[in-house]
Amino acid sequence: MMIIIEEKEALEKLTMPVCIDLMEKALSDLAAGKCFQPMRTVLTIPGNNSFGFMPAHLGDYFGAKIITAFHANLGTKYPSHMGYVMIFDAEHGAPVGMADANVITMVRTGAVSGVATKYLSRPDSKKLAVIGCGAQGRSHLEAMLCVRPSIEEVTCYDIRPEGAQRYAEEMTAKFGRPVKVCASVQEAVKDADVVCTVTPSKEAYLQAEWIKPGCHVNAVGTFTPTTREVTSALVARSRLYADQVEAMKKEAGEYLIPLSEGLITEEHIVGSIGDVINGTAPARGSDDEITLFDALGLAVEDVMCGKYLVVGA
Repeated sequence: MMIIIEEKEALEKLTMPVCIDLMEKALSDLAAGKCFQPMRTVLTIPGNNSFGFMPAHLGDYFGAKIITAFHANLGTKYPSHMGYVMIFDAEHGAPVGMADANVITMVRTGAVSGVATKYLSRPDSKKLAVIGCGAQGRSHLEAMLCVRPSIEEVTCYDIRPEGAQRYAEEMTAKFGRPVKVCASVQEAVKDADVVCTVTPSKEAYLQAEWIKPGCHVNAVGTFTPTTREVTSALVARSRLYADQVEAMKKEAGEYLIPLSEGLITEEHIVGSIGDVINGTAPARGSDDEITLFDALGLAVEDVMCGKYLVVGA
């Protein structure tokens, strides 16, 4: 019988600490060749909408995230993104179950940045800046506090001031850390030890001169070759890490745009976070280096979470 994990149950089971552990294993296994995935397939639907298929094989199970993105749904009773992660038994190819893809995407995206922050940020990080105060802003704050409980100060910025104010009030009450709303990105990231950019901006806005030495940046909001949140100058100044190097070279505007401008070379990518976990790529070399993790989102992350929800660890 097929097991179906809907939103409420998925939220109860897939806690952030659990998901961070799952994502560390997924990224490590992918880098070590213990699981594999092809590039994602996206079908454009009339009306500038999308239908995505993201398959991955974990060894004992395989599956795929199947999801729609209908941005005109914003403000209606329908979410902008809807779908499921399907899980199959690798021995017989039998469908085992499926789990709500929105919950998985929301939690695992923050958790992956949490893994990157665990390995790349300074252990004594005290100030966090979150740019973008939607669902991913919430997920990222929780993940950062899980891996860096040393954080004492949180600043935020959103293009919608009312959204930023609501975020600050909710997150202050939930996590017991004061969250300050800032009037600009520059104000928010001033003296930050960790910065998370989680916006759908099509143009780069995070400037190199705003980021202090020793900062770690998680750039999460964009995932196409022509969009980015981080300027070329900041990418060139940073040690650059991927969730998967192959995917970065094909899809990441943060890498492809400065590469096309001649500001960096292919060797600028230090490695994947999985490589760092496995000890095959170095983490930061000094307290003054800026580290930059650019996340595209990977099928192995979704399928690992789906497997956990449907069949357990």
